[in-house]
Amino acid sequence: MQSLPDKQTDKDQYFLRQAIELALNGMRSNEGGPFGAIVVKDDVIIGRGNNRVSSGLDPTAHAEVVAIRDACAHLNHFQLEGCTIYSSCEPCPMCLGAIYWARPDRLVFAAGKRDAADIAGFDDQFIYDELDLPIDKRKIPSLQLLREEGLLPFREWRDKDDKIVY
Repeated sequence: MQSLPDKQTDKDQYFLRQAIELALNGMRSNEGGPFGAIVVKDDVIIGRGNNRVSSGLDPTAHAEVVAIRDACAHLNHFQLEGCTIYSSCEPCPMCLGAIYWARPDRLVFAAGKRDAADIAGFDDQFIYDELDLPIDKRKIPSLQLLREEGLLPFREWRDKDDKIVY
């Protein structure tokens, strides 16, 4: 590994270029769309991911999710405190949710969500729009049933003495 620059912005650019390179390599090898991400802790890359949706037949195999899974396995922990996630593109709603759940210290990205939509047709705006709609107005019909029975796991979790809180 080449030596890292001293200034944080230069380090951010260095690591962001690594994420962009993952995006290019994954796309060129037909693993998935043009997205790459890395997770860095203490100036060391601990997680890598490129989009693997089509090759893995997994709609959740976005670059950020793959990188988060890799980093968590490396750390043997389910959260990424003290880490920065670098992504070749502004994360989609699913990835942004995963990033918030992973609790890194920072997120740095290159291209914006409008760039992804305008240049390559990766437009997630419909998901943002759907989230703001009442459940009965969303495109995927949703039906809530057995609410009282569904509350049982939450009540047991609340009362569980040996739970790992996250």
